[in-house]
Amino acid sequence: MKLVRYGEKGFEKPGILHSDGTLRDLSRVVRDIDGAALSEAGLSRLNWVDAGMLPIVPEGGRLGAPVANVGKLIAIGLNYADHAAEAGMQVPPEPVVFMKATTAISGPDDPIELPRGSTKLDWEVELAFVIGTRAKYVPLDSAMEHVAGYMICNDVSERSFQAERAGQWVKGKSHDSFAPLGPWLVTKDEIKDPQSLDLWLDVNGHRRQKGNTSTMVYGVAYLVHYLSQFMTLEPGDVVTTGTPPGVGMGMDPPQFLWEGDTLDLGIDGLGVQHQRVVVV
Repeated sequence: MKLVRYGEKGFEKPGILHSDGTLRDLSRVVRDIDGAALSEAGLSRLNWVDAGMLPIVPEGGRLGAPVANVGKLIAIGLNYADHAAEAGMQVPPEPVVFMKATTAISGPDDPIELPRGSTKLDWEVELAFVIGTRAKYVPLDSAMEHVAGYMICNDVSERSFQAERAGQWVKGKSHDSFAPLGPWLVTKDEIKDPQSLDLWLDVNGHRRQKGNTSTMVYGVAYLVHYLSQFMTLEPGDVVTTGTPPGVGMGMDPPQFLWEGDTLDLGIDGLGVQHQRVVVV
């Protein structure tokens, strides 16, 4: 299934992408695409829905982030060896874990805000996964049982806030619009192997990132297992798994985003995002 949320920000409704390409309204079936809908019982109920019998949503409307009421937005840093190298850092002996504020979450095609004082706004195409079953002290061999599905995340980053100001990375990762998600949440039954997906990102029509999740240092299963040793993962929690090389700070000379710049990014089977940088 490809689950979506559509409508104006703050008023999104649940939807499902039908096999004929039309978006269908799920409001009669579930209140929202949240932790309850993504639980084992919730997804089982959705699997029985005949999408062809649901109302068609008119084309051209806004898509929101495909998951509502996200409790935790967890990010993994330096999780591609070649990206660690371009950042001038060693491959970490354990996953680098940081948090992004949930207020950073936005729709896949919403504008990216250029923060006040920003000088190094950067891009990061990433595979994100969503938890469907509560995970605490999860063994590695059963970790995938806790995953509901996958989507794209652009882990937008302000590098001067992240690395040149005192404190933790979260400051450079959490401005409003710094976590576009979607366009769809694709349930895990449709993604045979999350560790064999091509991902890419273009800036102003020029390819900047190109990679494959097979080169991740720590894969999805390991990350579920690892994170669950330190915190309880709840249904609806989102984990974004790191980016391949090609970010702006790794270019020679470094290149960053400014007002009017456009981004296009995608992952095999998970759709495409489109964004423009704006000043608000």
